[in-house]
Amino acid sequence: MSVADAALIAGYTVGDGLLIAATLFVTLAIAMLYRAILGPTNQDRVLAVNVLGTNTVVILALLGAALGEPWFLDIALVYALLNFLMSIAISKFTVERGGVI
Repeated sequence: MSVADAALIAGYTVGDGLLIAATLFVTLAIAMLYRAILGPTNQDRVLAVNVLGTNTVVILALLGAALGEPWFLDIALVYALLNFLMSIAISKFTVERGGVI
């Protein structure tokens, strides 16, 4: 018996599994928020903010798949592009001020 068969016997669907995964990613995002606020160096903060953005994209994609709403994926793609541009902007700003990431 596979895991999918066991989940169906227990009364869970694939959507339930995706919602559980999204909940776990939210928990990881909260833990990363700690590092973004109290990181000892700027590099830790930049990396934590980048991970938070990536976690947000994954959470939106999981919610879109679990709820069957395709517009969640559109928002996730736009947010991923904004997260990338933010990473580039912070890196450029840090290098111009004399710091190296």
